[in-house]
Amino acid sequence: MPPTLHPVVARVTERIAGRSAARRADYLARIADAGRGNERDGRVRPARTALGCANLAHGFAACAPADKLALRGADAPNIAIVTAYNDMLSAHQPLKDYPDLLKRAIGQAGGTAQVAGGVPAMCDGVTQGRAGMELSLFSRDVVAMATAVALAHDMFDGVLLLGVCDKIVPGLVIGALAFGHLPAILVPAGPMASGLPNAQKAKVRKLFAEGKATREELLEAEAASYHSPGTCTFYGTANSNQLLMEVMGLHLPGASFVPPGTALREALTLEAGRRITELTALGGSYTPVGELLDERAFVNGVVALLATGGSTNHTLHLVAMAAAAGIELTWDDFDELSAVTPLLTRLYPNGGADVNHFHAAGGTGFLIGELLEAGLLHADARTVGGKTLADYRVTPELGEEGELVWRPAPRDSADTSVLRPVADPFDTHGGLRTVSGNLGRAVVKVSAVDPAHRAVQAPARVFASQQELQEAFRAGELDGDVVVVVRHQGPRANGMPELHKLTPPLSVLQDRGHKVALVTDGRMSGASGSVLAAIHLSPEAAAGGPLARVRDGDLIRLDADEGVLQVLVPEEELAAREPAAAPGEQVGTGRELFAAFRRAVGPAERGAAVFTS
Repeated sequence: MPPTLHPVVARVTERIAGRSAARRADYLARIADAGRGNERDGRVRPARTALGCANLAHGFAACAPADKLALRGADAPNIAIVTAYNDMLSAHQPLKDYPDLLKRAIGQAGGTAQVAGGVPAMCDGVTQGRAGMELSLFSRDVVAMATAVALAHDMFDGVLLLGVCDKIVPGLVIGALAFGHLPAILVPAGPMASGLPNAQKAKVRKLFAEGKATREELLEAEAASYHSPGTCTFYGTANSNQLLMEVMGLHLPGASFVPPGTALREALTLEAGRRITELTALGGSYTPVGELLDERAFVNGVVALLATGGSTNHTLHLVAMAAAAGIELTWDDFDELSAVTPLLTRLYPNGGADVNHFHAAGGTGFLIGELLEAGLLHADARTVGGKTLADYRVTPELGEEGELVWRPAPRDSADTSVLRPVADPFDTHGGLRTVSGNLGRAVVKVSAVDPAHRAVQAPARVFASQQELQEAFRAGELDGDVVVVVRHQGPRANGMPELHKLTPPLSVLQDRGHKVALVTDGRMSGASGSVLAAIHLSPEAAAGGPLARVRDGDLIRLDADEGVLQVLVPEEELAAREPAAAPGEQVGTGRELFAAFRRAVGPAERGAAVFTS
């Protein structure tokens, strides 16, 4: 008998379903109509059979003779491959050979496949602190639109989505949900091998911030950390993506953290190609992605994020993906689920270990099993790999003949310093909390913050950029208790860049014994460190938020335990102040091309999306 669903998980799911009922019903009706468009002569036919002869001929003109013959017929499914491959991103470099592998597997399963399109893939690691980072969040919506362009040819009966990092996976999902009558599988690539220990990397970064390490020493440390094909191994947005896609049912079970270039990785990729043919309307297990990603799937994603202390970016991405499926997910849902979700992992930046250590300790199979046993996940949620999430308590392996098999996941963690059971968590509360007050609402990642540092009241020091803060730090102007305010970093102001360059100097100040906190309408991602940080503040300064009226010296109280974010200034005085001017139009590095996005984007609380403002 399956465990009883936790009452808070049940209540939050019901509340989401209730508030979303009308939009979700409209969405499901739309994708059902699209799916019925393939029903002719009393049978389901491939989507391409609705095309005119000239249209179809264009669609298979470049194909091999055997594929042309199949595509002219009305029996074989044709699968779209949408790829974010480029060989600058270490995480995406392994995707180069995936289309050929997938075409082979799909052909053996009786189908055909075509690379339907490519989508852009930015590396946030390269663009940190640069003008290009101001395009990063908007690239998610560009990826979604590019995915829609790829699928708009009506040649396809299913889709394989090749992408790993940051904004790319959410963008692929949002784009696929616009074609929600099609089944979709996310095909991951896996993490690079562990390099320089994370604690040592962080130490060198702090020394460089203090001027005690040279650029060459810093570069050597960074190159030892990021050193080969595969995902960066710390638990940031890219690896949070992988975990969430598995728990939400869009990966094959256990696929997230198998390394690239291994026989098991190749076997999982081939299986994704075979499996997608079964999920089409022409197969025996039709599973439209728009139906699979329901309220249960999104609640499961939130719980998994909280249980692992995952990237704060997903307080934006999960909200945006849910909206694309007609579901209204809010920060209140995150907060209520966080109160009952135990923290089960310690992964950098919330600990010293990386995702390879997590995988070796028991990985997703163990984690999912623990959360299922505690009633914190919807066991009956649909997946691409099995009937329900209850089937995901497994680990993939190669059998004696080299075939892919799934074994029961371990019941015990192999390393409780990295991964723990629900009965013995690192914390009884999830890794994220929301705070609110007269400055608005913000998100705090508490999983990396020592309980002694989770409440700070100190004078504000206000900056318009992270570069300004670094200059003040180097000048010795911040050697005391401080709440650093970095404003006009929201989506409307400049695209909401990640502000990773804030972490080393703020960490140094905290290490010196000062009370330190950060308040910003920008992002810090999964790499936010041990300093208390209220991020994604909404409303943002550029949209008239009170943060634009904060001045140097104002006392600010930030208390993650109590959920409070308050500037201790009389309401009348705060309202009477002239707000600080927003930045002018950004130009250079392509930023001028995104002016329309900045005007149309919605608030962080609603996913900072241009589609649902």
